[in-house]
Amino acid sequence: MSAPLVLGIESSCDETGVALVRGNELLADEVASSVDEHARFGGIIPEIASRAHLEAMVPTIERALASAGASLGDIDAVAVTAGPGLVGPLTVGAAAAKALALALGRPLYGVNHVVGHAAVDQLVHGEFPERFMALVVSGGHSSLLLVDDIATAVDELGSTLDDAAGEAFDKVGRLLGLPYPGGPHIDRLAREGDPTAIRFPRGLTAAKDQAAHMYDFSFSGLKTAVARWVEARTDNGEDIPVADVSASFAAAVADVLTAKTIAACQRHDIDTLVIGGGFSANSQLREMAAARCAEAGISLRIPPIRFCTDNGAMIAALGSAVVRAGVEPSQLDIPVDSSMPLTTVCI
Repeated sequence: MSAPLVLGIESSCDETGVALVRGNELLADEVASSVDEHARFGGIIPEIASRAHLEAMVPTIERALASAGASLGDIDAVAVTAGPGLVGPLTVGAAAAKALALALGRPLYGVNHVVGHAAVDQLVHGEFPERFMALVVSGGHSSLLLVDDIATAVDELGSTLDDAAGEAFDKVGRLLGLPYPGGPHIDRLAREGDPTAIRFPRGLTAAKDQAAHMYDFSFSGLKTAVARWVEARTDNGEDIPVADVSASFAAAVADVLTAKTIAACQRHDIDTLVIGGGFSANSQLREMAAARCAEAGISLRIPPIRFCTDNGAMIAALGSAVVRAGVEPSQLDIPVDSSMPLTTVCI
């Protein structure tokens, strides 16, 4: 008997993602983004994102079905992002998913956005090992997860105490006069600069921080250090070496993320690391993680860049795992949760 066909809907921020997954096979993945509408504001405006989701939801679902050669009647289950994320956008996606589940008489699964960023890797590299570590890094999250079962048993070891990695990149990009979102521009410039030119601080890595924040991250102090360095040069009438600042800043972020993650893998006797989320597209992070994992004898799995940013495939993949694990469906009146705990895979 073939695995259930799961429709996944993602709408936690500015991407409307819809995908169809059967088992670990991706049949369709369609995304409509409103990022260009937010660029002039230098960040996401929830009301604009919500309206864009309303306009894009039905056409995106129709494109996904057409791409998979499927009809609504073929769907066996509906999965949707229930949190974390922005309340307005989450509500639009949840309403669409509830309507489909009710009209089709199919089970509904409200799943975790952050865990989905790790789950999507199964569509690329196959089934996960019995136990693995996941580092999910994006504009809103920098989370270290110990995973015993992607569908039922996820433990959050650490997270960001202030700015997430992607958020820090966007803020430093704005400081350097780069277009929004700043992450891709800093990544491009960093490849032209010297990562050792400026020694920026590595947050929460001092010995005094290890007891309480061994697996936590903090990038607010790093962002401030970059701002003060740039301000001092500007006050002295000196040019700002944007490429070197970008490279040194990016190296500091990648250093902290990989060092803490590798240490966590070693302490918990984990030999597989999955990195996901929008910031996992960063080239310095990928290169440093690959080098340090190889040195530590850890198998590294990072999905292709198309699966790093928010997409329906990640939600359909997690929904598929949850369905196959026999998890009870969600109720049709489930709320969305902007701060959904990462230990909750499915509401």
